Amino acid sequence: MRGLRIPARAPPMPDFALTALSPLDGRYAAKAEALRPIFSEYGLIKARVRVEVEWLLALAAEPGIVELKPFSEDAIERLRDFVDAFSIDDAAGVKHIERTTNHDVKAVEYFIKERLKDDAELGPALEFVHFACTSEDINNLSYALMLQEAYTTVIAPRTWDVVEKLRAMAHEHAALPMLSRTHGQTASPTTVGKEIANVVARLQRQVAVMHGIEFPGKINGAVGNYNAHIVAYPAVDWPALAQRFVESLGLDFNAYTTQIEPHDGIAELCDAQRRINTILVDLCRDVWGYISLGYFKQAVKAGEVGSSTMPHKVNPIDFENAEGNFGLANALLSHFSEKLPISRWQRDLTDSTVLRALGTAFGHSLVAIDALQRGLGKLSANPERLAADLDAAWEVLAEPVQTVMRRHGLPNPYEQLKELTRGQGMNAESMRAFITGLDLPADAKARLLALTPGGYAGLAESLAREI
Repeated sequence: MRGLRIPARAPPMPDFALTALSPLDGRYAAKAEALRPIFSEYGLIKARVRVEVEWLLALAAEPGIVELKPFSEDAIERLRDFVDAFSIDDAAGVKHIERTTNHDVKAVEYFIKERLKDDAELGPALEFVHFACTSEDINNLSYALMLQEAYTTVIAPRTWDVVEKLRAMAHEHAALPMLSRTHGQTASPTTVGKEIANVVARLQRQVAVMHGIEFPGKINGAVGNYNAHIVAYPAVDWPALAQRFVESLGLDFNAYTTQIEPHDGIAELCDAQRRINTILVDLCRDVWGYISLGYFKQAVKAGEVGSSTMPHKVNPIDFENAEGNFGLANALLSHFSEKLPISRWQRDLTDSTVLRALGTAFGHSLVAIDALQRGLGKLSANPERLAADLDAAWEVLAEPVQTVMRRHGLPNPYEQLKELTRGQGMNAESMRAFITGLDLPADAKARLLALTPGGYAGLAESLAREI
């Protein structure tokens, strides 16, 4: 244990970190920290409070609701300050009320009314808190706001960081030749940079899809028809008011729903995130394999152990961790996209408990992205190992040789090269001896004789630099 300092007494660790049921709140708590204020119970309650308060403000600004007088600028500021200052202790207060109501959204309504009741201007407006709303009017908008915030402030920037890291690697290694392997067998060479550029191109496409996804919302009552609204205020244009309100939150208005917003937007977001994760799983597995072949070296971290019994090992643990967490995330994301758009008749409650797990899926995605970034940061290419593999695979030049033979009308080019190379070892001498014996124009023969496996990478370098 030379160099390893063990303290006489271990530093304290919070009990919850050791007893957490989910690793996102235990082992990986620090990695998922950015999502905790958004997807936690506190985050959901705060989003509900925001929607309720903004709905009250929208109603007060509607001239047709004559019993609710427009609020002063000071009152509007007090309401928005109330939302901005909403704390963990406030959320605990809502949960305390929920013990009695056994209804989470109703508890939020009661909490807001309790806080406003002594305000001289806002107190008379208490019964317009949650006016004409079903719980899902509040919930669907809250989840849409949470997903939008998580995507724009955490998931998208972290994903783009990976894209930019890969782009830099593609440019750095654009000209570094590498033996390809199709079906696990030697194949036409490429470059390290071009293979990484392929991943960048795939990710750019999916990120563009993600950017185009809408975050729909609705606020149209118990079955989507403004039933109670019209009875209470028949002269108000409720669809227009609802659209203005939803769009004022930065969301996209859905005019046609049952009691619940049908969650197609969430499904689209989950599908897009799942495709990004799947591309990154593909990357993790490929890099894992390249490390195994020696194409990449990994930086050694002081004090880190690769194996409990084999001291020499430097394992690709970051890529393995990333792959595992992407897989966990995708299992949940797949369930969300398949389940959430389905609801019996005008609604059932199965979506409610499922939606609470959204943070878990995106949390595992975030843990995976963090591990992948860490792994990529440890990599360095190994040109010597790459060159050695190329020099041992002269058979890959069978492709250009038979193609040039075709151009110049030589008989049975493919079959000749198949007979020469398939299942047999080739080297520079045997390949060049074959080329020398061909009845080809001098310039074509010279071009083939100058070829090496490392110099046969087509446009790989320029393609990598253009990404």
